[in-house]
Amino acid sequence: MKNVKRITLSVLAVLVLGAVILGVVGVAATSHPHQRSSLGAARPANDLLAVLDEPGPVELESVASSDWAVARSGLINLNHPTAKAAKLEDGDEPIQVFFHALRHPTKGLFIVDTGIETALRDAPEKAAMQGIVASAMKLEKLKVHQPLGEWLSKQPQPLAGVFLTHLHLDHLTGMADVPAGTPVYSGPGEAETRAFLNVLIKPNTDRALAGKAALSEWTYVAETGGLFEGAVDIFGDGSVWALWVPGHTPGSTAYLVRSTKGPVLLLGDASHTRWGWEHDVEPGTFTGDATRGTESFKKLRAFAAAHPNVAVRFGHKH
Repeated sequence: MKNVKRITLSVLAVLVLGAVILGVVGVAATSHPHQRSSLGAARPANDLLAVLDEPGPVELESVASSDWAVARSGLINLNHPTAKAAKLEDGDEPIQVFFHALRHPTKGLFIVDTGIETALRDAPEKAAMQGIVASAMKLEKLKVHQPLGEWLSKQPQPLAGVFLTHLHLDHLTGMADVPAGTPVYSGPGEAETRAFLNVLIKPNTDRALAGKAALSEWTYVAETGGLFEGAVDIFGDGSVWALWVPGHTPGSTAYLVRSTKGPVLLLGDASHTRWGWEHDVEPGTFTGDATRGTESFKKLRAFAAAHPNVAVRFGHKH
């Protein structure tokens, strides 16, 4: 009996030590291969101002793939004086999960983020999001409106690529519906971001990305004193820009789209909610680096204030 107890304690000690080590060094977000992107060219972010007011060539459609609800404290910094004055408290915040379709007249159909996988509605046991992670994400609160796969099946042209704002699961939830081999693009450092929680999350991320091309990372050139940390002119014609807005994650990316109806700024989770944006309150605990996240949030708000003709679309609110 003593030997059994001693062995049990030894196993527990090893597990605790392993958890401590993983907590320090962490686990990468995914084992999916990644590479530098050959699409797009880094340019000073100020260059986009020269074309910002010109008529755009891209047809843009934002699709609310589902309704959901998550913790308000993750979306909005409830310790901010404005949030306290408004008496905001933690609890479920109704949100949406989006994907945005970009139809370029010569480059084809692209999407920003991925909405919801069809299997998550029709056959949850076969979906990429499974097990403890699916339970923790409270997917029972998900009301699916338009799964990505269902939407793609109705399009007259094939999907040419996926532009991700970042690699969090709620932005990858429809990735399994993306055709195999489709190019996928993200900001730098997303795949290598290390955290202890990735022990649980990584298998889900890997399943979502399975069969897709290697992650191609935008080749930002770090800027000091520019509009943003960096910018990439994706198609070389100034129609779609990837904007480096780190903080929520290291490679977090917003997208500036010169649409046929005017310029549109897709924030991703640099700002999840309309309330946070309009009240100058940065995101909450879902953001990995609060200081950098706030800096990026302020730059985006300053840009939008200086250019009121730019429509703003938030990460998880209409």
